[in-house]
Amino acid sequence: MSRLCLTARWVMPVDDEPISGGVVTVENGKILAVGKQSAAVGPLRDLGDVVLLPGLVNAHTHLEFSHLPQPLGEPGMALPDWIRLVLANRQRNDCNSAAAIAAGLRESRDCGVTSIADIATTAVSGNVTDDVPRRLAFHEAIGFSAARCESAFADVLQRSNVEHRSKNMTTTGFSPHAPYTVHPDLLERLVDEASKRRLPVAMHLAESEAELQLLAENSGPFRELLEERGMWDPSAIAPGTTPMDILRVLARAPRACVIHGNFLSEGDWNFLARERSTMSLVYCPRTHAYFQHPRYPLAQMLAAGVRVALGTDSRASNPDLSVLAEMRHVAAHHNIEPEQIIRMGTLSGAEAIGWDKIVGSITPGKWADLTAVPCEPQASNPAEAILFSNAQPTQV
Repeated sequence: MSRLCLTARWVMPVDDEPISGGVVTVENGKILAVGKQSAAVGPLRDLGDVVLLPGLVNAHTHLEFSHLPQPLGEPGMALPDWIRLVLANRQRNDCNSAAAIAAGLRESRDCGVTSIADIATTAVSGNVTDDVPRRLAFHEAIGFSAARCESAFADVLQRSNVEHRSKNMTTTGFSPHAPYTVHPDLLERLVDEASKRRLPVAMHLAESEAELQLLAENSGPFRELLEERGMWDPSAIAPGTTPMDILRVLARAPRACVIHGNFLSEGDWNFLARERSTMSLVYCPRTHAYFQHPRYPLAQMLAAGVRVALGTDSRASNPDLSVLAEMRHVAAHHNIEPEQIIRMGTLSGAEAIGWDKIVGSITPGKWADLTAVPCEPQASNPAEAILFSNAQPTQV
């Protein structure tokens, strides 16, 4: 039996009130108890003037782009034009997906992230080493034409056909990429298969106005991109389709992450709020800012009851993989309670991907995934101390 008591200036469980001078007792890798120093039973290690909080959860990223030194393209560029750059990057001969994923996991760990939902395009799965974040691989499916449905479905099944449970958590899921790359029949099949196997689903939706134009009118920049690549199928999308039509399909999955949702309507938010037991919205703040989209209606979504988690998207649209930086961006640009922002980067992310029974808060029985962020000795509000400073995690 291995027991250790960690004490800090502040312990922030997230699912309970912060504790000044709190202690977290860890035994055999799991949280045994959370309380005051007087309750410590075992060797005591003082972490000093830090806020000890749950390991951060990145609810959406693409680790395959972790080798990029800077985002692709220019700020404010149209999404279809940026996607052309992404496709060109994927075709480079010097890209090594396994190395990029390993680098992204290490970078994430150093940024205080201990759990990641990654969109996977190759069969690389699982953690590269034991000292990097836990990884849920959403295997990506792309097949816009009816003719591609069968092969795209088979490819995803082959890549995901591995043992998909580890330490009581699902480590595999499906990602029908987006409405402009996935035929409705392929989406239906993937959701049905996910339901059969009790796997989560993640899909990019309502990311740009060009996407809404394609759904509503079968026209615009995304149609041009599909025609350019020989992928256009005029029968794939019924004119007048809306994001709600896709949300209703995703709602049949055991758990669904709606990625970005930059242009969802109020009716869409209300639907997500009603379905929050299994559906979550993942907001990628700095990627949203990179494309210079209109202001994200975060406060309204939260007020409607939508569960919102945070993601970093990827280094193709973001300077790094820091969820803490995403939280600080939210604090600087939205009028949201600091404690709510911390929850978005921890427990809400764990709930979004179905890992909330094992990570996301400092709760007895969960894995001891912990992150320490320095704070001033006189700090009276740990959430504000984390969000309104430049301090980086010192220990994970």
